[in-house]
Amino acid sequence: MWDQVSLEKLLTKPSTRLVEDIKSMKGDIMILGAGGKMGPSVCLMAQHAINEAKLDKKVYAVSRFTNQEKRSQLEREGVVVLSCDLQKKDDLQALPEVENIIFMAGRKFGTDGNEWQTWGMNAVVPTLVCERFKKSRFVVFSSGNIYPLVTASSGGASESTPCRPLGEYPQSCLARERIFEYYAKTCGTKVLIYRLSYAIALEYGVISDIARKVYNQIPLDLGNGCFNCIWQADANEYAIRSLLLADNPPVILNATGPELVGVKETAKKLGVLFGKDPIFTGEENGDAYLINASKAHSVFGYPHVSLDTMIAWQAEWILAGGHDLNMPTHFEERKGSY
Repeated sequence: MWDQVSLEKLLTKPSTRLVEDIKSMKGDIMILGAGGKMGPSVCLMAQHAINEAKLDKKVYAVSRFTNQEKRSQLEREGVVVLSCDLQKKDDLQALPEVENIIFMAGRKFGTDGNEWQTWGMNAVVPTLVCERFKKSRFVVFSSGNIYPLVTASSGGASESTPCRPLGEYPQSCLARERIFEYYAKTCGTKVLIYRLSYAIALEYGVISDIARKVYNQIPLDLGNGCFNCIWQADANEYAIRSLLLADNPPVILNATGPELVGVKETAKKLGVLFGKDPIFTGEENGDAYLINASKAHSVFGYPHVSLDTMIAWQAEWILAGGHDLNMPTHFEERKGSY
């Protein structure tokens, strides 16, 4: 039976592969921007892996932590929680020196009309962080939206596909990457750019967006006919293990599942599970935001959770009355407007 506890266990349980990798990782781990949707589960997975490996390492979760419940949960599990406004130099200076940093801070939704705030978080904050931690090893979360729209027949944009961000949010994501690249070039900082495309966690994600529209009989726009996704625990694992790959010059790594997933096909599968016929609107375009993560799969192995399993779990979650974060992905967006 699904509940919040069982979901969180799935999202934070480390694999044998992660436990082995964390044994060879020198130093403590700090997650900057740990209070977002994925941050707490990354922190907990890292802590659980350290516990299983019986290592004397610390995991630092850094955020303003306006959500006291998230903070308390992390502290109960042994994570060191540090309240910090990353936009303030004094707060950054007070943080401990740490060898390994996962940078997850960023702003996306609400960009339209407040572009300056998004650029401040996605471009200025990386500058402040790089100035503070020049000697650290970074995994930097980024987005597949920095690539152009591509056809499904292309197999998705690879790490060598030229960036062509459309809209202020994707442009600010590329700016974040370039800031870290600048410090890698000028200060020798080791960096891995982690271009993630749509983590799935039942409470939110593209499959959740599609499923709730099917369940509630809301028309589903087919304009973006395909998407990528990956189970959040697999995305967490890839991110933590990527610390071992950070290098100079920076490494680029796409992170998502192996399939190019059809919106219509996913909706129909969910419709069968719900006993409801999906309602479609619009027509499929010949392209979408799609990435190819074969490089990550060759290094880390395929994700543990398959697409069909995610779809089945999502239906079960909704039928069981599972919580919805009410944070839609807006995966239908094609012009970079968020």
